[in-house]
Amino acid sequence: MNHMTVTSTQRWAITVSIMLAAMMNTLDTTIANVALPHIQGSVGASQEQITWVLTSYLIAAAVMTPLTSWCAERFGRKELFIISIAGFTATSVLCGIATSLPEIVLFRLFQGLSGAALLPLSQAVLLDINPPEKHGQAMSIWGAGAVLGPVLGPVMGGWLTDNWSWRWVFLINLPVGILAFAGVLIFMSEDRHENPRRFDFQGFTTLTLAIACLQLMADRGPTKDWLSSPEIWAYLILSCLGLYWFIVHTLTTRDRPFFNPEMFADRNFLTCTVIGFLIGLLLYGSMALMPPLMENLLGYPVLTTGLVQMPRGVGMLISMLFIGQLVNRIDVRLIVLAGLALNAVSAWQMAHFNLEMSTGPLVVSAFLQGLGTAMIFVPLSTMAFATLAPRLRTEGAAFYTLMRNIGSAIGISILQAIHVDSIQAAHSRLVEHLRPDNPIAQSSGLDLGTTAGQLMANAMAERQASMLAYVGDFYIMLAVAVLIAPLMLFVRTPSAARARVAGNVASAAVE
Repeated sequence: MNHMTVTSTQRWAITVSIMLAAMMNTLDTTIANVALPHIQGSVGASQEQITWVLTSYLIAAAVMTPLTSWCAERFGRKELFIISIAGFTATSVLCGIATSLPEIVLFRLFQGLSGAALLPLSQAVLLDINPPEKHGQAMSIWGAGAVLGPVLGPVMGGWLTDNWSWRWVFLINLPVGILAFAGVLIFMSEDRHENPRRFDFQGFTTLTLAIACLQLMADRGPTKDWLSSPEIWAYLILSCLGLYWFIVHTLTTRDRPFFNPEMFADRNFLTCTVIGFLIGLLLYGSMALMPPLMENLLGYPVLTTGLVQMPRGVGMLISMLFIGQLVNRIDVRLIVLAGLALNAVSAWQMAHFNLEMSTGPLVVSAFLQGLGTAMIFVPLSTMAFATLAPRLRTEGAAFYTLMRNIGSAIGISILQAIHVDSIQAAHSRLVEHLRPDNPIAQSSGLDLGTTAGQLMANAMAERQASMLAYVGDFYIMLAVAVLIAPLMLFVRTPSAARARVAGNVASAAVE
């Protein structure tokens, strides 16, 4: 399918349908987070057990994402879309009516498997049904679905849980899924591959081993004290072995490997994929840190927490309204650098948060981060595929999405691990000075000579230590935003990239 075979009406109908599906998928990566305590009470699960509701989904999605390209060749993109939407919608309903923890974990597993192809497939289809000069606009639309879903998830999840039930967090997907299914079925044309490649079982198995163990290590590490646990060591060793075996197999096999090595020879695609991997830390890192900061330290209710984070989504929408137009008019690297600068300013503001602040700094920093993230996300997606051969787009989109998701999971886990260690270190420093003979401690009005006074002082120290740990995390995000900027020197702009491709074709013709 390409832009020459669809009418303008078909193009918009397909765009709306596939973006409904993609939005539904990305929304579910975070919408269940705020409902976990309610789910835990409903199914009688422990704190450690209930995390499998999230982990099962993430692992299944991570494992299935690389299969997108092969499945699209084997069954056709339309059929794969239909199967994925139907499976995701059905398993969402099953999650909503589940009555036990094993049931909901199992259904979340199948939800992740069935929905993994929706995001990379939607990106590949949007690039194919639009001419090159409209790729910037297409990626703005795709970026809205990919980025706004996780941002809006906590808000919708909090509202549905407070006003209805945690079950509606999953049941809300039913009407959206039906609309997306009907749109794809009616408007999207068949595009079966005439000679689908054979399934690279060895490549898939080794990659699955590496991804699944890496995801398990990232999810379980914070609760198992990382490398002090034999379980985490096992995940690390198996992940490294799987990755090593996969790379060796991909580079040495005579048959078509699971991922075509040709796409890694494209400098734009490779560099943008690395940047996308790092961007996951900026976007999802703050999304993971802000809710507990507001709820646990500032005392915000769940719904208020979601509403205060809404300006991030508003900022993204405002950016995406004009970024698609600017991509074809100015150097997109400048847009990305401006987005990184806004993220750096936002992280700098977050690094100055304190326990006595109003909601103003929270709103402003979230808004700036939303503006900046869209300015990074959309041009980066456009540049990543500017020089990649059209036949590699589905495969490239799957790998691009996979690396961004892995970067997000690793980034969140690293920030959480640093956060826990920082709390312990800061708490130890603070309690050293909580002595009855310390004039500053005496001025607090607490009687440190009594048990009650000591307990109150320790609670205050814990709050301050936690706030200091958050500040440290925000400084790390600031450093990441600054360190990403030099990577833009290795990226060519889409116009320059296309000119170079045209020049290569002309040279080949002369020869």
